[in-house]
Amino acid sequence: MNEIKPEIERVDDLPLLGAMLDAMGVVDILDEVLPRHGNWKGLSYGKLAEGWLMYILSESDHRMNQVEAWAEHHQQTLSKVLGEEVRAKDFTDDHLGALLTQLGKDEFWEVMEDALNQHHLQAFALPRETIRLDGTTAAVYHEVEGHTLIGYGHSKDHRPDLAQIKTFVAALDPLALPVVTQPLAGNLGDDPLYVPAIDRVGESLGPGDWLYVGDTKMEKLATRAHIVGRGEYYLLPLSKKHHQGELLEKYVREALQDEGSLEVLASDKKGWLLRGRAWEREQRYQKEQGKKKRKKKKSEKDEKEKKREITWKERLLVVQSRTLYEKQRRGLEQRLTNAETKLRQLTPPPKQGRRQFRELAPLQEQVEQILNQHQVPEFLEVTYHEETIVRKNRAPQKHYRVRVRRREEVLEAYLPTLGWRLYVTNAPPERLSMAEALTLYRGGVPTIERLFSRLKGRPLGLRPLYLRRDDRIKGLVRLLSIALRVLTLLEFVVRRALEKEQATLTGLYPGSPKKATARPTAERLLEAFQEIYLIHIVVSGQKIQYISPLSPLQNRILQLLKFSSTIYTSLATSLAHPEPLPP
Repeated sequence: MNEIKPEIERVDDLPLLGAMLDAMGVVDILDEVLPRHGNWKGLSYGKLAEGWLMYILSESDHRMNQVEAWAEHHQQTLSKVLGEEVRAKDFTDDHLGALLTQLGKDEFWEVMEDALNQHHLQAFALPRETIRLDGTTAAVYHEVEGHTLIGYGHSKDHRPDLAQIKTFVAALDPLALPVVTQPLAGNLGDDPLYVPAIDRVGESLGPGDWLYVGDTKMEKLATRAHIVGRGEYYLLPLSKKHHQGELLEKYVREALQDEGSLEVLASDKKGWLLRGRAWEREQRYQKEQGKKKRKKKKSEKDEKEKKREITWKERLLVVQSRTLYEKQRRGLEQRLTNAETKLRQLTPPPKQGRRQFRELAPLQEQVEQILNQHQVPEFLEVTYHEETIVRKNRAPQKHYRVRVRRREEVLEAYLPTLGWRLYVTNAPPERLSMAEALTLYRGGVPTIERLFSRLKGRPLGLRPLYLRRDDRIKGLVRLLSIALRVLTLLEFVVRRALEKEQATLTGLYPGSPKKATARPTAERLLEAFQEIYLIHIVVSGQKIQYISPLSPLQNRILQLLKFSSTIYTSLATSLAHPEPLPP
């Protein structure tokens, strides 16, 4: 009787991830850039990175000490996907740590980043118009001492008690593809990070009329002048700091007085854009060029030559957002309600044991504190009434009570001023209309926040951070940025193909097999490839390999990605041509 020894290996999304990484040129680029030590044995840096990235994206875990055991359980699949025999020992902590050390070196990473960007722009025909800039922080359970990358600063994780690292990203809109990733010290503010990131974008992507989009931290005049000096454009909202709050109030008053000139903007399904208006003004700015190399006093002529005057027209977009209006109105209503409740509780009806104000001054002081605390002194009218309590066999007692009334006329005049913001751009109207500018700014905010969410949470999980060396922490952030590119491009290609076909995908949602979507997430697409198995059967000294058949949904996803189903079927040998066992 023939002895049958079956072995089962999970394949899942590994061939798909391998095909995606190959299409992105990751292996070739890393192998070309990263030098290997003469005594290095095993997989090249490129294939080592590909295997680790497959583990990170498939298992949602970046820990080095888990990869070796995982590789042992996927040895056959990894060998065929990577194109050479893989041993579990190829993925030891030493090998993975050496890869991170190399990725942590700026001189190697910048060359790799440039090559990846150029390849991705061409291979995937990506848009070349808009770059979004932003930074995030990741809280870590590390001591600050002995680290240059870890420090205390403003925590976006709402953990001021923990040290953190900062990551600043320049991402290609509208897909939020990270093209520049800069791991930085956690105690740095965002303001000085924009100019270096913009310069890196220029070095990596080449010259062009890029439009840089950022939040209020990009509003420094020096940053805007730097972009103008490069011959490029910017779009950002202004904060209400310094004179800008007064400027917004002035323009809102003008806009409300001249309702006929307000432009009703195109809105989405939620109707978030209500109306707006644009002004233009001219900025003049002197920007010092170059660095002073000598300390000796320069002549007036030399000083003039070191400066050049940058002059440009800046458009101010004064816009009222329905979403912001509703948010501010609800906030005002909540503050009013809370203040009214607290004010009435100050002077409850007289009962035995309940505190009463016998003097007016202490009551007035507490009323003022409550009004200021809730920022509603102009909206509530508080009046004070003196009352006398007469009880049997007791002397009459005087006390004060308050009555609260909303100043409806003040509220009616104030509500139309809610929801307004100032945006600035140097892009001409023919390049960027008001509606386009606001749709662009608002539409890209969720995508960059989603990028950070993926980086710090699932599926990439930068937090918690298990590494101690700064160079390896930097290398890990950069490795995870490549994983972000995989998710982003996978999602982008499928969505673009569905849009071109005007089609949808069904079957991605467990429990809702008929639910359709034209915008599937990368996470859902990868989950669709779970529970695919490679089965090894040894019969009479011969090895036969069989792989689970692909479902219609899985074949459809591969079709949208323009991948052949052979990336899966080629893992197995046919029954007609079994693979002989080695002697």
